[in-house]
Amino acid sequence: MTSGHSTRQRWVVFGAAGMLGQDAVAVAAANGHEVTRLRRSDLDITDASAVLDAVAGQDVVVNCAGWTAVDDAEAHEAEAFAANATGAANLARAATTSGARLVHVSTDYVFDGGATRPYAEDAPVAPRSAYGRTKAAGEWAVRALAPDALVVRTAWLYGAGGRCFPKTIARVAGERDRLSVVDDQTGQPTWTADLADLIVRLVAARAPGGLFHGTASGQVTWCGFAREVVAAAGLATPVDTTTSAAYQLPAPRPAYSVLGHDRLREVGVEPIGDWADRWKAAAPTVLGAP
Repeated sequence: MTSGHSTRQRWVVFGAAGMLGQDAVAVAAANGHEVTRLRRSDLDITDASAVLDAVAGQDVVVNCAGWTAVDDAEAHEAEAFAANATGAANLARAATTSGARLVHVSTDYVFDGGATRPYAEDAPVAPRSAYGRTKAAGEWAVRALAPDALVVRTAWLYGAGGRCFPKTIARVAGERDRLSVVDDQTGQPTWTADLADLIVRLVAARAPGGLFHGTASGQVTWCGFAREVVAAAGLATPVDTTTSAAYQLPAPRPAYSVLGHDRLREVGVEPIGDWADRWKAAAPTVLGAP
């Protein structure tokens, strides 16, 4: 996947050891950019002076770092806020100071999940969880401190470089006679490699600052996605439907996580393709070639 943009830039990816971070590093490098990868063990984004030093001299800053443990955030909101809001603010301030372009990755959890049609980029945020609140605060900080920043919301991420829904489903489907998966949550399964490619294309297009939605097109329930995963894994394990009420989790899950892509089209950047087509392309890499 290449953007066709030939200008070599200096990129720094924070959270480079994570599932998205690994693909962001790989895709940016494949597009000819000089990439510095910073893992959590290399740098704490809540350390403002360390962030300032790391961003100095860079052209593009990609923030894949943050607190992503949704349920744990309910009991540790202050720590999640430090990573998702304070850390984001530090990166935004540093990017503005050094003249770098910031790409900040956010989430569908900033919305209430109660919609029945895709959320527009300017739909009001109304998070229902600690994770969502801290990510909404991070968006606000980034937009206030770095108006030129690209804030890219995503959802239902999966990839080769970390734990994710398809890997879990494929493993469990190989161990059990049948599965039960929730059928009352709808979203857009999104391959981290596709999101990384979209980020590179947004930067190459010199898109104006603001909010964008970086999810695959179309929509499906978790149960529907699980059935596609089982098929891709070469298994015939039946997947039954169940409801969210059957799983008592600390953080509420959005019932509807479908994000609209109008603003991408407005700036001339093609959204990610249909989730089912992209899953077929991703499955051998994510699950491991059979």
